[in-house]
Amino acid sequence: MVTSPHVLKPVSITRVMGQVCLALLPGIAVYSWLIGPALLLQLGIASLTALAAEALLLKLRGKPVSPFLMDGSALVTAWLIALTFPPLSPWWLTATGVLFAIVIAKQLYGGLGQNPFNPAMVAFAACIVAFPALMSQWPAQGLSLSFGQQLEVVFGLAPRIDALTAATPLDAMKTALKMDGVHASVQELLANQTLYGTFAGRGWEWVTSAYLLGGLFLLWRRVITWHVPVAFVLGLLLISGLCWSLDPARYADPLFHLFSGGAMLGAFFIATDPVSGCTTPRGKLIFGFGAGALAYLIRVFGAFPDGIAFAVLIMNLCAPLIDLFCQPAVFGKKKEAP
Repeated sequence: MVTSPHVLKPVSITRVMGQVCLALLPGIAVYSWLIGPALLLQLGIASLTALAAEALLLKLRGKPVSPFLMDGSALVTAWLIALTFPPLSPWWLTATGVLFAIVIAKQLYGGLGQNPFNPAMVAFAACIVAFPALMSQWPAQGLSLSFGQQLEVVFGLAPRIDALTAATPLDAMKTALKMDGVHASVQELLANQTLYGTFAGRGWEWVTSAYLLGGLFLLWRRVITWHVPVAFVLGLLLISGLCWSLDPARYADPLFHLFSGGAMLGAFFIATDPVSGCTTPRGKLIFGFGAGALAYLIRVFGAFPDGIAFAVLIMNLCAPLIDLFCQPAVFGKKKEAP
């Protein structure tokens, strides 16, 4: 038994954000191995843009620059944007998304702790609506470009060739199943070993597994609680499992959806945002389950390649109301009889 006094150390925002960045490193490493060093270039562009925008806005608002700039929140936002945007997208698209996140979604609401929406997901939603073609072009499977060639593509020094980009395995399957006159089943599409691997997109399943590893690290370090990730995964699995059980030829199995797209990144790194999400234990469960279920519905029946961003933003809207009805009873107050 631990004796009193029970004094908790103050939580350092810089320490928390540093651990989030550390947890993202396995995913970044596997992602870079899959598509090449262009991802590292995008991370650099996003990081520099975020820090510059944060410093400028803090200066304009009359706030001390150094303490807020060093808390790491802008860096986490930048990394999430770089990881969710296509790695071969032009540099200005990444910079635009980061500027939108820092300036519009964060600083104009008052800065860290005041934003009602996840800044990285606001940036993704805004850019995929404004630039749908660029936001849907991912490196073609098996594409091998040197760092110099990827550098030329990102900075527009070389013409963008259609053969360089393609849809993600998740988007490719959804498009194929919706095409008129094409009656391919999920099983037939999964037989394409150049695009699909053991249980999801070829190579992407390992990226998602690396995000899972990083998420487990955050749970172990108690940076996040289990409520949102577990509820998110359950929401995604239950809805996808229901559709799959009703028509396995038209809907992929739950494991495919769990390890495709940004499911694990969303469950552990995006939906767990403590500022824009719910704060009560029951509220976190509802928030996570709703985000997972909506992500599946949007990615399968919607018009966008993946539904993580819009699912999280919709649940951000609902978070205050969810917390309002999920407040725990006040200590020492008896529950009134109905």
